Amino acid sequence: MNLRLQNIDMTAPSSSERLNMVARFSADLGSMTDLTTMANRIIQELCRAGATTHGALFLLDHEQTCYRRASMVGSIAPGVTPSTLAASHPLPRHLLATNQIMTQGASVVDLQAHHLAAGARGFMEALQAARILPHLNKDRLIAFSILGAAQPLAEESALAESLLAALTQTATNALDTMMLYEDLHRSHTLIKRTDRLKSLETIAGGFAHEIRNPLTSIKTFIQLAPERKDDPQFIQEFSKVVLDDVYRIERLIQEILDYARYMEPQLTDEDFNDIVASCLYFIDVKADSQGIKIEKELAPDLPRVMLDRQQIKQVLLNLFLNAMAAMSKSGGKLRVQTRKLMKPEGKVWAHIEIEDTGEGIQDANLDHIFDPFFTTKHKSGENEGTGLGLTIVHQIIQEHHGEILVKSSVGVGTTFFVSLPALPA
Repeated sequence: MNLRLQNIDMTAPSSSERLNMVARFSADLGSMTDLTTMANRIIQELCRAGATTHGALFLLDHEQTCYRRASMVGSIAPGVTPSTLAASHPLPRHLLATNQIMTQGASVVDLQAHHLAAGARGFMEALQAARILPHLNKDRLIAFSILGAAQPLAEESALAESLLAALTQTATNALDTMMLYEDLHRSHTLIKRTDRLKSLETIAGGFAHEIRNPLTSIKTFIQLAPERKDDPQFIQEFSKVVLDDVYRIERLIQEILDYARYMEPQLTDEDFNDIVASCLYFIDVKADSQGIKIEKELAPDLPRVMLDRQQIKQVLLNLFLNAMAAMSKSGGKLRVQTRKLMKPEGKVWAHIEIEDTGEGIQDANLDHIFDPFFTTKHKSGENEGTGLGLTIVHQIIQEHHGEILVKSSVGVGTTFFVSLPALPA
């Protein structure tokens, strides 16, 4: 990005402004959360302090093989300043070895004292640079700033250089923190992608297994239909079987697509109780028809939560419908309770418990209920489980930085516990 020169005050700062400039600069960088924005702010401030006509900031690439131009300031031709510079180039190697500001006024003898200095000096002259500032932290050159032709300064040169050194060190500390944060975020994203790929391997095997039986019945019907087209009982009964199998394949494909899709929540400030009540209203008629009594206790002091409303509705409906399926034979009670939860570290969470009086889950199965294609439902037709519902539920809760737990007793029932971090009061 090439920022306009008019954004920079080319007047050299007075002595009384120097400390305020460093303090303000440090505060500004501390409040930034984006590396590009930070790079723009740094090169602007360094150009202002150095009273230069133009400048550019180069950042070490995350693979540490080259330096990439992150920001440019002033009327500088892109062809003069390259977009990348290899980490093995004499300039960054010289800056790493000396950790000193390069200036036009430095004597040739001093520069040639290092075997890399001649190459660094030649490149500096080609860039038409007045100064090159190293951003060195823990023996690692994470960036360097190139400042163009300098305008005359009224202040003493030593004071100007000390100000630039202070600003450079402040920028170095901020850049190092931001780059470490971005490396951590990049690693976290890579881990999530790796976990998802591993799950997709399981899903691929599960899909092949799950789809085999429906395809067999469909294939059999197609093969027999020409011979039995005049048999109304065969056509009627086999058509129903085939239609159920087609519905199953459709559900299976949709759930795989839902799981495989990267589910970055679109967070909004929401009333969790309102979402719970909405989902309970949706299942009320079906629960009544199955002899299931719904009891709800919604805490009036429940904190608000940043969440994706549609994704959390998907989670709740899945858990509610699973609970009802566990009580479908003889009815029962579905108890839904929300409350404010205080974690040991003092953080506040919105918590919900979903308890049923159904068949329960065997201890051997509890550790696997969130695994792809693991299911305890073996009925045919619409009630047959694909084994992806709870996997998707678990994924959504993870994407919201929440927690989901389950306890169950065979013949007594099952309780799911879901917690989401609340908004600060």
